[in-house]
Amino acid sequence: MGTALSADILLRYGGSLPRYTSYPTAAQFDASVGAAQAEDWLRAVPAGMPVSLYLHVPFCDSLCLFCGCTTSVMRDAAGRAAYAALLADELRRVAALLGPGHPVRHVQWGGGTPSALPAESMRMVMETIRGLFAVRADSEIAIELDPRALPDDYPDVLRAQGFNRVSLGVQDFDPVVQMACGRIQSRARTEECVAQIRRAGIRSVNIDLIYGLPYQTVGSVGETAATVAGALRPDRLAVFGYAHVPWKQKRQELLPEHALPGPAERLAQRERIDAVLRAAGYRGVGLDHYARPDDMLARAAEAGTMRRNFQGYTVDPAPVLVGVGASAISAFPQGMTQNDVSTASYIRRMAARPDGLPVARGLCRSAEDRLRGEVIERLMCDLRVDPLALAGRSGQAASVQAAGWFAQAGPALRQAAADGFVTLDGSMIRVTEAGRPFLRHIAALFDAYHRPGTGRHAAAL
Repeated sequence: MGTALSADILLRYGGSLPRYTSYPTAAQFDASVGAAQAEDWLRAVPAGMPVSLYLHVPFCDSLCLFCGCTTSVMRDAAGRAAYAALLADELRRVAALLGPGHPVRHVQWGGGTPSALPAESMRMVMETIRGLFAVRADSEIAIELDPRALPDDYPDVLRAQGFNRVSLGVQDFDPVVQMACGRIQSRARTEECVAQIRRAGIRSVNIDLIYGLPYQTVGSVGETAATVAGALRPDRLAVFGYAHVPWKQKRQELLPEHALPGPAERLAQRERIDAVLRAAGYRGVGLDHYARPDDMLARAAEAGTMRRNFQGYTVDPAPVLVGVGASAISAFPQGMTQNDVSTASYIRRMAARPDGLPVARGLCRSAEDRLRGEVIERLMCDLRVDPLALAGRSGQAASVQAAGWFAQAGPALRQAAADGFVTLDGSMIRVTEAGRPFLRHIAALFDAYHRPGTGRHAAAL
């Protein structure tokens, strides 16, 4: 952006917004959709259709105060192994409903800290996946790792099981920030972890950074970004704005709230990180990702084939994502479902129906939801969309609907154009580079469920 934003712009684009990793968002989930619908939707997946898998491991060795993920401390190895056995059991139930041999080209492990599973348990679950699904040799198999808790032998274990991409949390190297957030992680340990991963032959490394944490400054986040880009040289980076949601995650109440930067400072921190990473040769991708020009994500963004799901930006084109484990979310053309969030409830639900799924809530998607979702996804991925042209592919009724949405969004779009955040050419909307931080604001104009001033989402800026 390059210049300080005026107070009226900060006010106009304030409030809270979804991150739009799905549409409708998880805020619309309820108990009217459950296991029966999920099981029907799995049975309806055509034979041979590719599916993707997400496995959630809700355990960490310690809890970072800023974290909004569903995770808890679990130090007992037997308990971790028992949870892995449940993942394998749920995978078998899913495969029984899908039918045998569905192609899988993307497997994502998240958490928590998936490497909390004993190595033998990780091997067992991966062997279960390969026995139930047709995992291609060129599949992307990815995992989130905490450098502080990674056993020395784990990178070789991962490589032997076909993992080819890892994502490491760094967040910030400033000791003052780390102390405030309860996450002490040295640069030396992080560099050694990356070196271990590279030596094991895992080809792609992603680094997560966060701005907007207590005591961060424009200078400190710039130094962290420069260190990461220069010393670690990841293939991709995800640069998230800290989401302060203490009503959802009580641990965040322990953060020094008075030291959290305000919206103007957060935007300035984001801008500094952006400048550092672009100067180091990375390309901006979507809302908050960066990638080397030869990385698959950068190529997909350039080609207009990048997608967005509950794990963020991806090159995965599969129409079905199956979430396995406590709190995991699945996405189907017909709707979305979420497993029981707490580990204890997940275990009880798995035991209650030996062949059923541990789904607790979800939603059905209407034709209008799917069309609005496509408009929002293309905005979030491509920074441009023509809602009328997109709707035209679905017929006259969809075109009439989209014309109504576009007209309703017109005043806000024209204001965004006056602010320099979009350009308008007929019904084509293009988000400018200055408007990239405001991408969720533009997407929200096509969200039928969003009501400004209501709902509990992360801060918009």
